[in-house]
Amino acid sequence: MLHGETTLAKEASMPKMKTHKTTAKRFKVTASGKIRRMKIGKSHLRRKKPSRVLRSLDKTVDVANSGNVKRVKRLMPYIGKKRKRG
Repeated sequence: MLHGETTLAKEASMPKMKTHKTTAKRFKVTASGKIRRMKIGKSHLRRKKPSRVLRSLDKTVDVANSGNVKRVKRLMPYIGKKRKRG
C-alpha cells in the first residue's frame, strides 16, 4: 500500500469515542447490565462515625435515577459491551 492510500475499513469506520476515565473508575457494571457505585461519606471524618455506619458504607448501590444512568452511559460509551474472546 502506498503512502496516502487508505483501506475500505478505515474509510467506513467512525472516530472512536473517548471514555471519561474518572467515571470509569467510579462505576462498575454488573453481569445483568446494572450500573453500581460506592456509597459516599467514607473518605474523611471517619473517627466520629460508628463502626456499623462505616461497614454499611463499604457496600455498593445501584445508580437509581434514570437521568444519572443516561449520564454515566454517555460518559462511558463502551460500558457493558461484551468483547469476544478469541
